[in-house]
Amino acid sequence: MTAIGRIDMLRFGSLKLRMAALYAALFAVVLATIMVIVGQGIGRFAENATTRDLAANARVFDEILDLRARQMRSSTDVLSRDFGFREAVATNDRPTISSALDSLRERSGSSAAFVVGYDASLTGSTGDAMPNPMGLWSALDEGRKYGVIMQGDQLALAAASPIEVPDLVGWLVVTQPLDEAALARLVELAAIDLDASVLRRASLPATIADAPLGAVFERAEGERMLYRVSELPSLQEDLSPQLVLKHSLTRALAEYSGIRWLLAALAVAGLLLVVALSWRVAKTMTAPLRKLDEATRLVSAGERVEVTVDTDDEIGRLAGSFNAMIEAIDEREKEIVHVGLHDGLTNLPNRKLFVEQLTLSMARRKGEGQVMVVYADLDDFKVVNDTLGHPAGDALLKNVADFLREDLADATIARLGGDEFAILIDGIAPDDDLNTIARTVQSCFMRDIEIEGQKADCSASLGIAIAPADGADGVTLMKHADLALYRAKHEGKSCYHFFEPSLDEQARLRRQMELDLRKAISEGEFELYFQPLYSLTEERLKGFEALIRWNHPVKGLVSPVDFIPLAEETGLILPIGEWVIREACHQASQWDEDLAVAVNISPKQFSSPELVSKILNAIASSGIAPNRLELEITESIFIAQVEKTMAILHQLRNLGVRIALDDFGTGYSSLSYLRSFPFDKVKIDRSFVTDLASGENGHAIIRAITTLAEALGMETLAEGVEDEQQLEILRREGCRSIQGFLLSRPMSAEQLRVWTEAGNATAMTA
Repeated sequence: MTAIGRIDMLRFGSLKLRMAALYAALFAVVLATIMVIVGQGIGRFAENATTRDLAANARVFDEILDLRARQMRSSTDVLSRDFGFREAVATNDRPTISSALDSLRERSGSSAAFVVGYDASLTGSTGDAMPNPMGLWSALDEGRKYGVIMQGDQLALAAASPIEVPDLVGWLVVTQPLDEAALARLVELAAIDLDASVLRRASLPATIADAPLGAVFERAEGERMLYRVSELPSLQEDLSPQLVLKHSLTRALAEYSGIRWLLAALAVAGLLLVVALSWRVAKTMTAPLRKLDEATRLVSAGERVEVTVDTDDEIGRLAGSFNAMIEAIDEREKEIVHVGLHDGLTNLPNRKLFVEQLTLSMARRKGEGQVMVVYADLDDFKVVNDTLGHPAGDALLKNVADFLREDLADATIARLGGDEFAILIDGIAPDDDLNTIARTVQSCFMRDIEIEGQKADCSASLGIAIAPADGADGVTLMKHADLALYRAKHEGKSCYHFFEPSLDEQARLRRQMELDLRKAISEGEFELYFQPLYSLTEERLKGFEALIRWNHPVKGLVSPVDFIPLAEETGLILPIGEWVIREACHQASQWDEDLAVAVNISPKQFSSPELVSKILNAIASSGIAPNRLELEITESIFIAQVEKTMAILHQLRNLGVRIALDDFGTGYSSLSYLRSFPFDKVKIDRSFVTDLASGENGHAIIRAITTLAEALGMETLAEGVEDEQQLEILRREGCRSIQGFLLSRPMSAEQLRVWTEAGNATAMTA
């Protein structure tokens, strides 16, 4: 188990219980440690005290034996000095000796009394069995006064006094047995419970015989026992009597168990007291925290609470901070809700709040009452952003929002994003004129707005859906208003359009075409067609313009007029355009090296940061010279970020790629673009070529364009040349190249190969 797992096991659901348990556990650990130390101390004290008691009682026992021996010798001294007794011993008067010995034995409480002659004879004995006099004679002759002897088969304490008349004739000896009964009587005089025995050293057990004399030692015999062995004086040779004292250490220590139980009881009582106090302290500390916990749960449930502050300590300050936090959270939530439901720039409701308001209006609608949803999209807002900058665009949006709030006070107005607004008008009666309401809404947008000292025209395209005719729910109504807006934007600026059922079908077809386009990209359904570009000055074929065609599996060949606008809107023009560039370069690599290929680049392609690298990769992978690739752009790419556009054009020019300005003359600022960038070619729009047959104005325009291009060092190419008359006029007015059905219709790659092999490239104008 990991450490984290062990910590988890110690957790409790209640902080109060955890604190009480922690305090109790800490006290229990400390108390247990103290108990162990005290218990061990008591044990050591008891052992030391018992050892000291045994040693002290052993010394007392020795003194008792010594005192008993002295008392016995005092008795013998009295009799041995008696004149009559000495005379009886000297004359060997046995009756007198026996009588005196009996009297001595009774008077001294001895078990035996006898006289050992100087010649080691034993005379006048009385009482218990007598010892071997030869064993006594040597000790007595050495002057020993008392000691242990072997009397029969047991040991006895003996005391002796010399008998002198006046010379030494023998010794008077009295004995007392050292049997169990005698020793028991002596043990009763001890202060502790002892077992005493007197043994010959040869009879001692091996575990005791090796112990040092006079020292207390321990032996285990089922229980712990203390022993002390001391040597007693002997009146008999080779006896070596030993006094063995034994005391039970186990029983002695048991007498201290009461102290241990008392300590244990005190410890338990102390532990219970600590638990009670810990519980009280924990309760006091956690009660405010419990209130905070409950308040937190109520706040999480969405309730508004406030904790009462009763103290000035840390808990009180925590409660105060909690209340301040709740206030801040409440304010922040209101702000978040407002931000989540309103547009940050205009402070109008956003899409989410608009949907909620629309849902409520649909639910409140009664009878034949009508609800109008208007989608509005500002006209040319992107031009304002690109020309005046985003701050100006933001200012325009805020001004429009202010006007809408002022003019449509009873309506719900929302900003859906970008330059798109939504307006909800409910409570419309069945006989109200919807066109009048629509014109009123449109008039709110049509005004001059001053931005940073400059006046900007403002107008909007409107898409309108009416409930219940156009939808019974908010989602459907908004979708239909969006479809109507799409139609209004395609019909022109500053107009409105009501939803029609046919718009739904058009939207479905548009969505299906988008899906088909995505499939076409992934499955390679596109094909390039090529239209010749002929030089009138060199009288030769200069190259081909690559034109994309879509081989739809069901509809057949689809013109780019039908799908390129949708590709522009959906962003699919980027992968399509990349394929066109790559395929055009690949096809050009199979032509003669003096033939170029022209490719149209859309504004959305031109805004891609990867355009230059993709063109470079296409040239490198095909192996053609960079000057054989010509990119045709329209003046619309200059509307936004002119400096960035110029930088990209110069990058492409540095690669060696040729740049042509397509549809020249249709914009209002074409001349300024010619001045800003040195194009390689200017393509005259087909509308000017078509007007050549109508009068001299067309001739003059062509002449002006070719003269201007010649002066700027640029080639000119006329699009849409379809007859010989147009060709001759263009040749006469100085146009250098042509393109159109007069030369050839767009051809597939295979058709182009056949067309070229047939020699059409050299006989086009013959």
